[in-house]
Amino acid sequence: MNLKQLEVFLAVAETGSFSQGAEATFITQSTVSLHISSLEKEFGVKLLDRTGKGALLTEGGKVFRQHARQVVVAAQEVALAMSRFRGVEYTTLCIGGSNIPGDYIIPEILSLLLARFPSLTVNMIQGDSREILAKIQNEEIETGIIGSWFDNDDFILTPVGNDVIRLVVGEKHRWHGRKAIGLEELQEEAFILRESGSGTGKTVAEALVSAGMNIAAIQVKARLGSNEAIKQAVMNGLGISFISQISINKELSRKELAAMDVSGVNLSRHFYLVQRKGRELSPAANAFVEIARKMHSTEKA
Repeated sequence: MNLKQLEVFLAVAETGSFSQGAEATFITQSTVSLHISSLEKEFGVKLLDRTGKGALLTEGGKVFRQHARQVVVAAQEVALAMSRFRGVEYTTLCIGGSNIPGDYIIPEILSLLLARFPSLTVNMIQGDSREILAKIQNEEIETGIIGSWFDNDDFILTPVGNDVIRLVVGEKHRWHGRKAIGLEELQEEAFILRESGSGTGKTVAEALVSAGMNIAAIQVKARLGSNEAIKQAVMNGLGISFISQISINKELSRKELAAMDVSGVNLSRHFYLVQRKGRELSPAANAFVEIARKMHSTEKA
């Protein structure tokens, strides 16, 4: 049994005629007869009766027609899906972003992607950097952008832009107005920090250790799951924090927050476009990757 045989059988069943079935499928009437005979021989069931009124379905033929239609429709849907897949349009792209890239980097990329492919649908999952890597590993999403480097042979990480993490305090904090803070002074304050899988947190911890600080000496009052929650906590005087510069420009302009450096600590970082090594991306994901690289290349940043 093959798809052509099913299409021929359905054409005869629907027209009630071998000759009209032949015309509908662009083959000769003798070839139609061969296809029908082959099906009947394969399944051991007579499917059609030739009568003076044309070709009539047997009871077995009626059952066969029901299932043949399902197979042909499914095959047509597969062909359409693959056609849409090749052409990007009418597909759904599943991507991910850690909190900062998801809020401030990816939306800009999507604006260009969807302008180019208006019939494309995008589902974006946000989480910390480790969660995004796990979802790519599990093939829940195709690609994403995270806020820290992870040394893992399962992934390809490509830098797509620069960022600076700043020490941030509220408007009534005693450090408000200072440009820099000494490393040893950090031990005097209570911190509001991100969860352990955060790219921001990983970058800060590595930078402080590299500068010679024992990060166990930092007083952590709370760990919160989003940048917005941390900003609100700092503005309400619950503590101080390390926050990405890209996410606090409005608060700085309104003087609700103040940002400063930590002397001797390099808190610059890259954002990274992530792909699973060896996985072929869909055309839609490839388009996303292309735009991300062009818009946020480290050379441009």
